Amino acid sequence: MNPLNNILTYCNEVAFDMNFTKAKQWKAAATDRALIGFLPIYFPREITHAVNGLAVGLLGVGDRKQIIKGDAYYQSYICHLPRGIIELALDNSLDAFDGFIFPSICDCVRNLSGMFKLAEKGKFQRYFDYPQNFDALIGGVFYGQELNKIIEDTYQVNGVKLTTENLNHSIALYNTNRKLIREIYNIRQEYPWRLSAVDTYTILRAGLVIPVEEHNPMLEEVVEIISEERGEPMDNIRVVITGSFCEQPPLGLIKSIEMAGCYIVDDDFMLGSRWIQGDIDAHTEDPLGALTHAYLTDSTFSSAMYDVGNPKGKRLVSLVRDRNADGVIFSAASFCDPALLDRPELQKTCDEAGIPHINFQYHENTGQFKVIKEQAGTFSDSIKLWA
Repeated sequence: MNPLNNILTYCNEVAFDMNFTKAKQWKAAATDRALIGFLPIYFPREITHAVNGLAVGLLGVGDRKQIIKGDAYYQSYICHLPRGIIELALDNSLDAFDGFIFPSICDCVRNLSGMFKLAEKGKFQRYFDYPQNFDALIGGVFYGQELNKIIEDTYQVNGVKLTTENLNHSIALYNTNRKLIREIYNIRQEYPWRLSAVDTYTILRAGLVIPVEEHNPMLEEVVEIISEERGEPMDNIRVVITGSFCEQPPLGLIKSIEMAGCYIVDDDFMLGSRWIQGDIDAHTEDPLGALTHAYLTDSTFSSAMYDVGNPKGKRLVSLVRDRNADGVIFSAASFCDPALLDRPELQKTCDEAGIPHINFQYHENTGQFKVIKEQAGTFSDSIKLWA
């Protein structure tokens, strides 16, 4: 195998392992380690890393696992993600985890935190409420308090105290991680055929279940490989995909869009890994303050965030322009209230900016991919012919 194939084989193995074998092996290697699961979209993994913990992304089961028990806990008219997470919890796949973080994405995730508490899964279950006020003296203070609660939760698990030095070190490592991911996206913007969207997704997803010290060298190697010409360019349009920030699309859906003649030059599939849009100060006496400042000033946009003063539609249009994309694909999980409620306003903004767009919803049923491929293919052809 060539080096890239070796990386992709490994990433595919760990990224979609519903038993989280690598993470459990990491924890078992030392007695003072903590394994913390978090749901999408964003969680500042630095605060877990700095106290000898590993924050593992729990992204649901997609089409990788049949849901049986989970369907008894949630209604059929909500998204697939919480039912999949409950299934993992009830079949003991998450028993080695010490705690769980439930970011404030929607009411389904809010309720999921209560279910984990009732089921006594983990030593703590923390509902992580993002501030919706971005004033440093209001939302900033609140956010810092929320971070301290999680730090204290983890301390009660492994007894490791947070230090300024350790948190600065962790911030520096994740700065490198985000920088390398930005480089991959920037290269793919110009040369998307050098690394497919499916492979990009797999590499980023693997980074949520292994230590950042292991993921960074992989990303460095990927950047080096795709900095040289490889593959053959095709007559595809360039698109930005938005709406998939929480429940992740099956790989078959991403592949179907690519096969339909679309280069995906930006997306919100693995938004948590790319949430902070620049570097965080890693040389400060107040690293928690630096994390808070970055959240307030350098966050990306998503339907889980209040956007008065910095509208999501305007930011989406800017992203399309920056990526030199030909259009937008609105792709949301079925019954995803935040994404579907935002969609009309985002579509209106795209219309005003003259940006072509198409929309569809996805779920775990793989029978939908043929229809999605046909829709995406028609969208691609229409742009080539008439845009």
